[in-house]
Amino acid sequence: MGNLVEYVKMALKNIKANKGRSFLTMLGIIIGICSVIMVMAVGDGTANAMNAEVEDLGTGQINVYCSEEASNAEEWITPEDITAIKENIVGVDGATPNDGASGTTITGKGEFVLTLGGGTEDLQKSLNFNMKRGSYFTAADVEEGNRVCVISDSDAKRLFGSDDVVGMDIDVEIGGISGSYRIVGVTQQKENTSFISYTYEGMPVSLEVPYTSFEYFGWESDFFYSVVVFANDEASGEEVVRNIIHTLETRHQCAGEDYYQVQSFQDMLAEMNNMLGIVTAFISCVAAISLIVGGIGVMNIMLVSVTERTREIGIRKSLGAKTSSILLQFLAEAAILTILGGIIGIILGLLGAMGACSLMSAAMGSAIHPGIKASTILGATLFSCGIGVFFGIYPARKAAKLSPIEALRRD
Repeated sequence: MGNLVEYVKMALKNIKANKGRSFLTMLGIIIGICSVIMVMAVGDGTANAMNAEVEDLGTGQINVYCSEEASNAEEWITPEDITAIKENIVGVDGATPNDGASGTTITGKGEFVLTLGGGTEDLQKSLNFNMKRGSYFTAADVEEGNRVCVISDSDAKRLFGSDDVVGMDIDVEIGGISGSYRIVGVTQQKENTSFISYTYEGMPVSLEVPYTSFEYFGWESDFFYSVVVFANDEASGEEVVRNIIHTLETRHQCAGEDYYQVQSFQDMLAEMNNMLGIVTAFISCVAAISLIVGGIGVMNIMLVSVTERTREIGIRKSLGAKTSSILLQFLAEAAILTILGGIIGIILGLLGAMGACSLMSAAMGSAIHPGIKASTILGATLFSCGIGVFFGIYPARKAAKLSPIEALRRD
């Protein structure tokens, strides 16, 4: 143990005596560790922010849709199926069809393209907003097919220049048929939802309406391709899914036909995280290449150091220093160089991740915090140590194998 401390002191003394060269040697390690830490911290932070938004939106959403076989057999999902799912399956808080239409409207601000999302009153559970004015349409509106709608505050300003529009009418033309919708509510997008945003400049104006209101424009509202089911937090997602499929297959007498497919929000969230993880891992691997380059730099400098200190090695060996002592001396120096570079790289990487997340937060209007993990820091430290030892082995062995007589003869 005493010898190891002595080797460390000698290594630090030699590094201090060659500050400029030592820093340039560590530079590759610093850049590599810094890059890896930054990429992984920013990637994890982005994933955490995105997951928080998705969970706030509702991870209990289950999308049920008809397969190609069901479409060919015309076994669509009906309003009665939706009622049976809502009333008979434990853990289901609501359900709504995924119905929609497109049209146009003309206001004092010009002509606009419209997208109308039709559903039951439960449609509001799938949308990422708070009610700002008025209220959402009701079950009575759905049952009676009332032409009422809910609009976002940003779209209301585009159409009318103000979001104080509750009670106003929007003239709509769908498929050559004209009608109007009475605005009953104005929504406002929740804060910190930059990843999942429903509006952007130039997109069509969006209205949420009772699906039964489409009958006025000649659309049938007695069958659907897909529906969204909302399970509560206490319910088992897998059990709810099994019960939904069982209910549909029983009602349509198609057990074992795979007519109905399911995708839950948890599945989509897992896919999104997997894709982001792959991208982060790939970029981290690219950044880690500089660690290999840095390791080669360490090896080159250590070889130079061996050459410069040949006489020193010869004197030590002639005085009885063991081969293992010389080996450990140079390995310690290589390891200390990479450890110091790793520590500096970790500090710069953490500061860089904080800065990058701050810039992203300011640009996107969403709070993003670097995902700093102890495992990442520990892994980076161990990796930098490993680089130093691995690339220091050859120079150290070369120094240890020098003959004392040959070493003393060299100038």
